[in-house]
Amino acid sequence: MGLEALGAAGLAAVVPIGVALWLDRSFGEPPAMLHPVVWMGRYLGRVGAWLAPGPAQRARVEGRVDGPRLAAGAVLWLLGAVPWVALAWALQHGLARLSPWLGAVVLGGLLKPLLAWRMLRDEVRAVEAALAASLEQGRARLAWLVSRDVSRLDAAQVRESAIESLAENFNDSVLAPLFWFAVAGLPGAALYRYANTADAMWGYPGWRGEGAAARYWAWAGKWAARVDDGLSWLPARLSAWLLLGTARAPGGGAWGLGAEARRTPSPNSGWPMAAMALRLGLRLGKPGVYQLNAQGRAPGPEDVARAIELGRRALLSGAVVMALLALLCRALGEGPWSA
Repeated sequence: MGLEALGAAGLAAVVPIGVALWLDRSFGEPPAMLHPVVWMGRYLGRVGAWLAPGPAQRARVEGRVDGPRLAAGAVLWLLGAVPWVALAWALQHGLARLSPWLGAVVLGGLLKPLLAWRMLRDEVRAVEAALAASLEQGRARLAWLVSRDVSRLDAAQVRESAIESLAENFNDSVLAPLFWFAVAGLPGAALYRYANTADAMWGYPGWRGEGAAARYWAWAGKWAARVDDGLSWLPARLSAWLLLGTARAPGGGAWGLGAEARRTPSPNSGWPMAAMALRLGLRLGKPGVYQLNAQGRAPGPEDVARAIELGRRALLSGAVVMALLALLCRALGEGPWSA
């Protein structure tokens, strides 16, 4: 690749990442009517209410293999994914008609709704602010962030849950979309964001919800959960190393971090959460399920701010790494990056 072509490749690969992060920092999320993730969620919510069986079918679905519902979940997932990937592909390739600089800036604007650091940071800050007012207010605000039962959490456990959510979503909402953008352009970021949204709404091992609204997802959501596991595998581990930085995990390097990460049921979310716990010297966990860095201390009021600052620094480092990865993938030739 010549110098001129390499410069154009760098422009197309690096500038959109910087523009997207600047837009996120300056303006936050676009209006709901214009937000692609909101529209993804609407589709998934509507078809999911039909896809997953409700309480009336409890006796027929629990403890049984349900191949037809697994297949239906895969088909409906694909029917939702294909239009978003196709639209992203068309938009990215349509930008070739613009000047390189303008095309790169517009591409960054299209990438921005597929990542969300500012919103995540602000929601975690809001939990600490509510907790400073009262434990009940802290629990209520935390319920916006997590799906676990918050009614019996004490103040330290509320902070643990908020910091865990920050770490997990650092990957899901920030680094993983950037990783897939670097590897496969806007279609890659769109596919990942759709898959992660589907996992958040469908990827449960059993019942979710209460009363008549409860749905059984063990088979209906299995495809969504497995696809998200696959797409998140490498970004989750990159997120962990960005958060851990140069700190040394107990037991030494990768083995220590990996041992902590594997304490969680998820194959991926434990990695950034364990890295956050180790880097800040905190004990994090979900009561009755797992505990990370058990020898650490319980988080105090100042630790939420420390976690946010750690996430900010990891994001800056990650942006550089993802920009270099994007440049490498763009320079290698054709594929989803070609215009």
